[in-house]
Amino acid sequence: MSLKILLVGALFFTSATLLAQGPPAFPREDRPESSEDARLRRERDKALNQKRQEDLKRDTDRLFKLAGELKAEVDKTSENVLSLDVIKKADEIEKLARSVRDKMKAQALEPMRGPEPPR
Repeated sequence: MSLKILLVGALFFTSATLLAQGPPAFPREDRPESSEDARLRRERDKALNQKRQEDLKRDTDRLFKLAGELKAEVDKTSENVLSLDVIKKADEIEKLARSVRDKMKAQALEPMRGPEPPR
């Protein structure tokens, strides 16, 4: 019985020691970014920013259209009648507005992040 306890204890100690060391570290190639790599990174970042700007324009146009539709539908309702379409449209506007806000935040924070670390 004490041999069993000793073996379990040794196994536990070995496992804990290995887990404390973390995963094995693989050597990383630390090299300075070449001018070609920097150019490619800038081009990629520029393309991503252009795409994000196009998405923002498209989404804000859609928001404007939806807001107009919502206003027209609300004008048609009375104090006793609220259309299910009005609620659905308001939900759609809310989701789209959040998406626009998140894209704007990402674009605003992009210059603060700086260049990516070399790989």
